[in-house]
Amino acid sequence: MICIINYGMGNLGSIRNMFKKIGLKTLITSDLAEIESAEKIILPGVGSFDAAINKINELGIKPILEFKSKEEKIPILGICLGMQLLTECSEEGNLPGLGFIKSKTTKFPMNIGLKIPHMGWNDVQITKQSPLTRDLPPEPRFYFVHSYCVHVEDNHDSLLKTHYGIEFDSAIQHENIFGVQFHPEKSHKFGMKLLKNFGDL
Repeated sequence: MICIINYGMGNLGSIRNMFKKIGLKTLITSDLAEIESAEKIILPGVGSFDAAINKINELGIKPILEFKSKEEKIPILGICLGMQLLTECSEEGNLPGLGFIKSKTTKFPMNIGLKIPHMGWNDVQITKQSPLTRDLPPEPRFYFVHSYCVHVEDNHDSLLKTHYGIEFDSAIQHENIFGVQFHPEKSHKFGMKLLKNFGDL
């Protein structure tokens, strides 16, 4: 079962509906026992970094995520803020992130001459072959809404890069841990293919 974690800060319904379109069942839950039995986990997120980390800690989800990721090594996908939570820290807050991938979340510079947040469709460049990005349609494009962006410490952990005034990592992977900055649930055929690939892991 693919478990979509509900910690009160995610675009849950849209994600579930996209999985339903591609014929995959999901469970939206904050129940710890259900999360413990998950075969794959989606960590969504919309909002601020510290508020999200606080909610995950308050609900007792963090130790389960650590066990599922490091011991059971099940596939985990962070989406938007959920990807940023996988990093070690964020300029948006003061609390440490989950630290599953050596990376940092930084604010877009104000001097890039572009509107912040970065909102709308943008191209991505594939930097590493991965089961998550396998057989994406030509010239993949995804839908973004974010004011902070991720930079990996080791470029081998970068899957996709995107340029918006600066270059940033729009999808990352370290072993069984994946993150995407964009919203696959809003990205039509490109998002459907990516989520289907995740379901096939």
